[in-house]
Amino acid sequence: MPSTPPAVTSPGPPTARAPGRPWAAVLVLAAATFSVVTTEMLPVGLLTSLAADLRVTTGGAGLALTLPGLVAAVGALLLPVAVRGTDRRTVLCALLLLLAAADLLSALAPALPVLLAARVLVGVCIGGVWAVAAGLAVRLVPTASVGRATALIFSGIAVASVLGVPVGTFLGSVSGWRWAFAGTAACALAVAGCLAVVLPPLPAERPVLPSAFVRLLRAPRLGLGLVTVALLVTGHFTAYTYVRPLLERVPGTGPALVSTLLLAYGVAGIAGNFAGGTLAARDPRRALLVLSAALGTAVLLLVFAADSLPASTALLVSWGLAYGGVSVSAQTWLSTTAPHSREAGSALFAGVFNTAIALGAFTGGRLTDGPGPTAVLCLGAGLALLAAAVAAYADRTADGR
Repeated sequence: MPSTPPAVTSPGPPTARAPGRPWAAVLVLAAATFSVVTTEMLPVGLLTSLAADLRVTTGGAGLALTLPGLVAAVGALLLPVAVRGTDRRTVLCALLLLLAAADLLSALAPALPVLLAARVLVGVCIGGVWAVAAGLAVRLVPTASVGRATALIFSGIAVASVLGVPVGTFLGSVSGWRWAFAGTAACALAVAGCLAVVLPPLPAERPVLPSAFVRLLRAPRLGLGLVTVALLVTGHFTAYTYVRPLLERVPGTGPALVSTLLLAYGVAGIAGNFAGGTLAARDPRRALLVLSAALGTAVLLLVFAADSLPASTALLVSWGLAYGGVSVSAQTWLSTTAPHSREAGSALFAGVFNTAIALGAFTGGRLTDGPGPTAVLCLGAGLALLAAAVAAYADRTADGR
């Protein structure tokens, strides 16, 4: 596995580190991101059975991913403003307890509307955890270790792809999709307990006011970073939300093999997370450019690999490797442009990211129910390559205009 990245250096106000066990706290934050991302992405691996049991189309079942993405986008912006001076440890514990309740409601949902109501609560948790947890590394570890700690926190996203989604998919295939959601409820409850025990007190550094978002959006470099993230993540989730039906069309695949392929995708994502963190520590804009181009190319080539299991497997692994580095690279790019407004910057990042998830899932659903898989892959690839073009423009423009 590639070495972890060196520290991300960026000018900013001095930060008092919280006492306690810093690396244990970082690991628990990684577990929190793992828990919310596993819950968010779980419908990807259960889409076929979920749609059949609730008697809706595949695109209709995809709303279980679209809706929490939209709510998370709004929640990421509103929650830091709403909690103001509340200790961030308390906020994170409350969010994980709410996530456990939402997962349990999902497991018991008798129809799609009830499931979607539960997924609204999931969206609140996703947006809140991302907005609060993404910027905490600088408060927990020495400055020289911030880059490593940030990559470790975001590794929860990749591990969710390796363990969470494939295990949930396997459990769903063996016992039914409801037991998969019950499993994520138990996981969220356990993480809430760990957060309460391991995290030190984390009082708010300063209240986040709505005016902070306006000031940040006026920064041209940050704006270009957000546009790149929006295009890349929309393109990724246009295709990835419906990756199961895309893989099922390849000759020789079945439920067990699809789970194995998703596991391979996730393992590649973990490697990509740390490799991307290493590249981003040196030049985050260049890292995101390379990742966007690689992801777009892999997704586009899947159009021509539909009849070949080896080729589809290789391209899926390449896709996972590229996407694994996106979150940490994007967060590093945006944090270096807003060092004095870390939590507000993280909230904007989470808002744009989750809006893009929702838009991608919705768009992919409409294409899946209409033109079909080829259109899904082509649009996803096109958006990712357009993101690479924007990142290239930002990389060549010294002042970001």
